[in-house]
Formats: sequence, structure tokens, C-alpha cells
Amino acid sequence: MEKGVERWAVYISEWNPTSHQFSFALSLLPQHHHSSVTRFVKMEDRKRALVSRLLQYALVHQVLGIPFHQITIRRTIEGKPYLEYDEVNPEFPNVNFNTSHHGDYVAIASEPLCLVGLDIVSPIIPGKETILEFIQNFSQYFSAWEWNCIVNAGSSDEILVEFYSYYSST
Repeated sequence: MEKGVERWAVYISEWNPTSHQFSFALSLLPQHHHSSVTRFVKMEDRKRALVSRLLQYALVHQVLGIPFHQITIRRTIEGKPYLEYDEVNPEFPNVNFNTSHHGDYVAIASEPLCLVGLDIVSPIIPGKETILEFIQNFSQYFSAWEWNCIVNAGSSDEILVEFYSYYSST
């Protein structure tokens, strides 16, 4: 891959930190990020938030060589992370990165010159609902044409695959 282009994914489901281990990992982040991790009630959500933020700092450090204590990551109004840094790196004048998490994975992607988007989806098979009942909850997010493609994809498994295909690109 081109220099500055990174794609990382972390499988988090087998990481079951003790409260001490989790606190230590959290302490690696600047204080202003702590509440964005600890605001979640469920440990799985806290893990996703923590790993997402740690990946951002690790990526900026690796790509730009900025020491961790000099990295400042902020968020746009929409929640997209960005690097706040006074010095422009001539090799990467518009370095951009984005994170996504769902299910068992947290991922990050970077681009040196252009905007990057990232959206990962771990397919979840509904438990108490039929697949059609499950996807009906999301119908408002799709155009009439997309929805028609989803519900007419074939078997229940094919409908779910089609649903997640469209859902991850919205």
C-alpha cells in the first residue's frame, strides 16, 4: 500500500481485561477522552470505544511520527475524529483517518491526501424476531429501490446478506 494508507482491524471479543487492565489501557489516553469511553454501561461498548481511541493515537504516531504526548485528536460535530496539529507534514498535507466498530471488530483506515470513510458491520442474526421483522426496523434508511432489492433477495439468509450489504454502505 501507498505510504500513509493504513487499514487495521482488531478482534476484541477475546480480550477480557480485568478492571485494573482496562484502567491501565484507559490511562494511555488523554484525560479528555476518558468520559467518551466510560459513558457506556456495557463492557463490550467500553472496549470498542477504548480500542477505537487507542487505534487513532497509534495510527497517527505510526504514520506521522508524532510522539503520543503531542497528539491531539478532536471530533467534528458529526463525531468524525481529526488530528489537531500545528505543523503541516509536507508528505501528508491532508492526512485523514476514520474508525468504525461493530460486533467483534474495531477498525481504522487512513489516507494521506483525501477523505476516508469506514463502516464495518458484523452480521447479527436476530433471535426473537424473524429476519423480515428485524430488517423492517431499518426500512426508513433505504430508498424504495434498495428496499425492494433487499426484501426480494430470496431466502431469509440471502435477504440478511443483501440487507447488510446495503446497510453498511448507507
